[in-house]
Amino acid sequence: MSAYRTSAAGLLCLASEGTLVDVLAERARNSGHGVAPAEKRAWARSLPVLAQDLVDAGLAQMEVLVEYQLPLTSRRVDVVLAGVDPRTGDDSYLVVELKQWSYATAYEGSDTLVAVEHVRGPRLHPGVQVADYCRYLSDFLGILGREQKRLGGVAYLHNAVDRDVVDLLDRPATEQSRIFTGQRRGQWLDYLRSRFAPNSGAGAADRFLTSTVRPSRHLLAYAAAELKERSHFTLLDEQHVAYELVMHAVERARTANHKRAVVVAGGPGSGKSVIALSVLGELARQNRSVLHATGSRSFTQTLRRYAGRGSSRLQSLFKYFNSFMEADANDIEVLICDEAHRVRETSVNRYTPKARRDVARPQLEELVTVARVPVFLLDEHQVVKPGELGNVEVISAFAEKLGLEVDVVSLHDQFRCGGSEAYEQWVLDLLGLDEGEPTVWAGDGRFDVRIAESPQEMEDYLATRQLSSGTARMSAGYCWSWSDPRPDGTLVPDVTVGGWARPWNVKSERSVGDAPGSAYWATDPNGFGQVGCVYTAQGFEYDWSGVIIGPDLVARSGRLVTRREESRDPAFRSRKSVSDEEADRLIRNTYKVLLTRGMRGSVLYATDPETREYLRQLVRVEWAPETRYEPDVDR
Repeated sequence: MSAYRTSAAGLLCLASEGTLVDVLAERARNSGHGVAPAEKRAWARSLPVLAQDLVDAGLAQMEVLVEYQLPLTSRRVDVVLAGVDPRTGDDSYLVVELKQWSYATAYEGSDTLVAVEHVRGPRLHPGVQVADYCRYLSDFLGILGREQKRLGGVAYLHNAVDRDVVDLLDRPATEQSRIFTGQRRGQWLDYLRSRFAPNSGAGAADRFLTSTVRPSRHLLAYAAAELKERSHFTLLDEQHVAYELVMHAVERARTANHKRAVVVAGGPGSGKSVIALSVLGELARQNRSVLHATGSRSFTQTLRRYAGRGSSRLQSLFKYFNSFMEADANDIEVLICDEAHRVRETSVNRYTPKARRDVARPQLEELVTVARVPVFLLDEHQVVKPGELGNVEVISAFAEKLGLEVDVVSLHDQFRCGGSEAYEQWVLDLLGLDEGEPTVWAGDGRFDVRIAESPQEMEDYLATRQLSSGTARMSAGYCWSWSDPRPDGTLVPDVTVGGWARPWNVKSERSVGDAPGSAYWATDPNGFGQVGCVYTAQGFEYDWSGVIIGPDLVARSGRLVTRREESRDPAFRSRKSVSDEEADRLIRNTYKVLLTRGMRGSVLYATDPETREYLRQLVRVEWAPETRYEPDVDR
């Protein structure tokens, strides 16, 4: 179940008995979620207040969904109330965001960001926050459809009086962004009575929790419309904070000649590229000078193909990190550096003329200098190549050294892997990247994990999935040679495991037969049948992911160890340039990338028998029942 469910009277009873926090914490642990002390304090201080209000409003039979997890993401909202509309008898729902804040003001004059007493950094305006939740639910839950009146949103600041949050009350409210303070408790109770009859909300809650879910919008499918028309994605919480910080910095740079950097850090599937395209689209529609850059040929070429479709102007927005060697300071207003973990020491390569090579600056200096607002989006666990140095500390320190203010935003939510935080943490623990110990995958009902007994079994399963329910790809660690195409134009099946053999993805950007060029392996339907490597998989996602763990990562004595001598990556040949310690980290990061490309499920196969048995012992769960999806149509 995606929420703890009870009646208002039941919630008040648990609060009165003093067992409410323990019940919620136990449920969270059983679902694979950790519970921070601050979260427990919030439950103890806010939920009893809400429960008492509901009972006092005569709504004791209303259903209360506590810590409801939004579809296809790890984000949980505080409460969804379910009941009956007193005017129509229809189902009625209310998203409630509970805030303990007692004092908050507008952040630097913004109407979307707020500064909260005793809280570090800006926060999203609570009315905007709850409106985002409502928009997200309306987008994804079939039961809501286009009936906006069924769903309302409220931020309840039960500790605050009006004068101490007056800036927040200045923002015009809608049915999905109302704000009530403790001072307005009487109005709050009247509002509750206007939305809900004093009847049981059990039926409404049943229908809400069992609603069909519309498929997630794939970024590339909507990329062109994002740039040309309007935003097609709902940003939530820290994602929206990052977006607003960039837009705020752009305005300040324009009016006050002020430079500011924004650094956004988050794991795979946390929404970094959605933020990047949302910012790029809004600024492009405003005719601002903005560019998007990456260090990935595959990612940039794919964005040019999909987001820039039919427009040379839009295609020209997508650059590489090494495109700014000769650019002047503040040439553009905003530079969005996506996949910034791939920033390198310099932009010099083997084709760089000697004269330019001799005066080359650090790549970070080029990127920070060229724009009034440089934006960096990164995942520190996705550094997979020697010489890549993008991390929060390095980028922030470099920008501050050049005199820029720096805002850092950490993204905690998961929008890939079925919204499963538990799976992402399981991968980190499996690979020893987060100081945790490997754990048994017990499943969480959101993401499917399977161990294949052979690569053929993996491929057959993925092929079935691709035919019936979305996109699928196979990828592998770089443990096999990578040949050029044969003279007859066919690919060499380099990736061999016993009698099974398949080719790597195409090396060059040009197609070979039906196989797409390297940049399009992850997005072209004909990419299935070739095995992708980390350099073509990074930055992309597909519904079903198959990963071949090669002999460079094996289980010995109850843990995974790396064997750099089994890697065929040319970057690892020299121990002088790449130490064993760095090679170990890069190999583990490589598999972190490959294992977190799937949206709905991952199939793992290890070439080493002992490793295969090790994985079998860690994955002991039946496949989760699939979420009921509506047809994938343009909404």
